[in-house]
Amino acid sequence: MALQHDPRPALPARTLASSADLASAGLIPARRAAALAEVESRYSVAVTPEIAGLIDPSDPADPIARQFLPDAREIVTLPQELTDPIGDTARSPVPGIVHRYPDRVLLKLLTVCPVYCRFCFRRESVGRGKGDLLGEAEVEAALDYIAANPQIFEVILTGGDPLMLSARRLAQVARRLAAIPHVAVLRVHTRAPTAAPDLVTPERLAALRESGKALYVALHINHARELSAGACAAIARLRAAGATLLSQTVLLAGVNDDVAILEQLMRALLAQGVKPYYLHHPDLAPGTGHFRSSIAAGKVLHAELARRITGIGLPSYVLDIPGGFGKIPVSALEPDGAGGWRVADRAGRLHLYRDDL
Repeated sequence: MALQHDPRPALPARTLASSADLASAGLIPARRAAALAEVESRYSVAVTPEIAGLIDPSDPADPIARQFLPDAREIVTLPQELTDPIGDTARSPVPGIVHRYPDRVLLKLLTVCPVYCRFCFRRESVGRGKGDLLGEAEVEAALDYIAANPQIFEVILTGGDPLMLSARRLAQVARRLAAIPHVAVLRVHTRAPTAAPDLVTPERLAALRESGKALYVALHINHARELSAGACAAIARLRAAGATLLSQTVLLAGVNDDVAILEQLMRALLAQGVKPYYLHHPDLAPGTGHFRSSIAAGKVLHAELARRITGIGLPSYVLDIPGGFGKIPVSALEPDGAGGWRVADRAGRLHLYRDDL
């Protein structure tokens, strides 16, 4: 029996960190690489061997490629787009801390990731050369802030991707958190299990357990194809370490804005022991307009998903109100009569959201 030809290039041995690398690996045409110079000068590029192996370069609509390969449309900033779309800066009392909700804080220890999503809401501050690591004195000041605020119940490690830190650095932070009695939950937001599963090591997991807190890990996964054998093995290691696993998915045009694709993803996550948590409406980050569907279309998709899937598999469809006013269920948005939406934040303040500009 003749072997079928696999049109995909051989798996690269290292992370592809430029358009030239992507062209050399056969993931984009060489002529396209030169046209992406302006995109690269502003936003970092990184595609790990694991992600590269999931991309079908013969498919112009490949949903994995769309998430990670740079696009010339990224230099087009629409009028409503913001460099800090969810208001991290305004809610940052000390470097590395974002304190948006009374009972929890983000602790951003680094600004680098194993891969760079082309729709990232922190794309102006995340990437190589954009701070990279929080300094030791800044880490101490951030932990001092957490210790001094007894209303903080939950600490969320984000960034950048926390699992790019060494086990030693993670253990240092975890030990400090262990000494803060009012913190009960440590949550980690990561792409590593799907993008770079080798980062999910016993040493890093043991370091996180040193906090002594309830450990939750939120996995960013947008398409069922991301759940490769390596990813599933990394997820199994997280479960074996006692982590409660959640997922976060961004609703992306051309990637998963189809109810059958979302249903397949949510079922695949449940089968791996991951609870679908959030379905995010894309934030208004610069150069990401080609990823955003309308709120109206998203509502229809979510309603149909609710009809198809078990309740434990249904994520909350949420919008982060631009400007740092927090997440709210998209179901709470009401038409404003002028083509936009009206929404109240948690404090009852009204905001207008436009997705038709």
